[in-house]
Amino acid sequence: MQRRGLLLDRDGVINVDHGYVGKQEQFSFLPGLFSFLRAARDRGFYLAILTNQSGVARGLYSEADYNALTKWMLRQLAKEGIQIDLTLACFEHTEGSIDTYRRESYWRKPSPGMVLEAIQKLQLDPARSVFLGDQLRDMEAAQAGGVGKCLWLTEKPEQPPKGIMIVNNYDQALQAMS
Repeated sequence: MQRRGLLLDRDGVINVDHGYVGKQEQFSFLPGLFSFLRAARDRGFYLAILTNQSGVARGLYSEADYNALTKWMLRQLAKEGIQIDLTLACFEHTEGSIDTYRRESYWRKPSPGMVLEAIQKLQLDPARSVFLGDQLRDMEAAQAGGVGKCLWLTEKPEQPPKGIMIVNNYDQALQAMS
């Protein structure tokens, strides 16, 4: 039997989205995250973070900056007893100022590349897995990747597209994951 995964966007889901967060000084975990992730792990979910990081393509921070921040973030989560099984990032953006990263990418959400990679690498059952994101592009990537439950973390009172459930907080997300 394949495993269940909780696929998470980073900015706006793991940390406060200050816009182009590329350094530790800019990073702050969202309140309630640690208990939410521990509860998901306790329910048997494998955890993966899938993040668009166009700040690299735009020259706002480097890939090395992103890697250092990710390493720090994973250490902080581990101190809280939370193991992240996989992190994936897409640095490419068609409007980037760094030639190496100025292009389209199948990994960049709303395309499903990172979702499909996570499913394969972690041997997840997409139908039994959940994606928690704060942008419509996260939901589109999850649906295109066949993820069974798409949870849009937002307080906007808009009608979500078919197959997407709006959750306002981690407690609602956890209830929806049952």
